[in-house]
Amino acid sequence: MLRELTEIQRVEQALQGPQFDRNRHGSLFDRGAADSYYGRPRDPHYYPEGSYNGQKKTDLNDVEIQAYNAGYDWNEQHGDKKSWD
Repeated sequence: MLRELTEIQRVEQALQGPQFDRNRHGSLFDRGAADSYYGRPRDPHYYPEGSYNGQKKTDLNDVEIQAYNAGYDWNEQHGDKKSWD
């Protein structure tokens, strides 16, 4: 017998994917922080196979966009910026 997942269970399952691992290069948080660091505009995306490996994923759901924005916002508030001097 199949049971329907609650909304909370669906979110918990989604957040277990590698795109939500803040320490993984190419993850949503990592890409958001990197875009902020390099002075690039917001462009929610990530690389499932690591930074610049494989195809860039841009077709994101709301939770994924929030994770990208969290990285961008974190670096804007606590990180540093690339010096182009």
